[in-house]
Amino acid sequence: MDVFRASLTVYFEDPFWVGLYQREGEGECRVCRIVFGAEPKDQDVYQYLLDHWHRLRFSPPVAAGRAEKRSVNPKRMQRQISRRLRAPAVGTKAQQALKLQQEAGKQARKARSRAEKEAEQARKFALRQEKRKAKHRGH
Repeated sequence: MDVFRASLTVYFEDPFWVGLYQREGEGECRVCRIVFGAEPKDQDVYQYLLDHWHRLRFSPPVAAGRAEKRSVNPKRMQRQISRRLRAPAVGTKAQQALKLQQEAGKQARKARSRAEKEAEQARKFALRQEKRKAKHRGH
């Protein structure tokens, strides 16, 4: 017996609210992106799916692992949902800009430290070579 799994995630993608509907089953996964505009209520989302189901355009199937039938404790499921709701997924534009700046600084710091390390290794190698040559000179 094949197990099918479907999930709908609604998130804010500036300037619109977007729904990501994902279906998994028969070893494949299909995704559909729905743009809502203003923040939809639960009944709006449900009504939209009922009214426009035949017009949803899903992506071509992508190979996915076999969906497992798994029962989740209802209390655990509620905790997971509340954690997802509490944790901001994207952050503000200012936070995103700061994160990009931090990543750029991190890359520059890595490159600088790598260059310094290579220069130090080259200096030590040259010093060893010099010592070796000094040993082989005559007395």
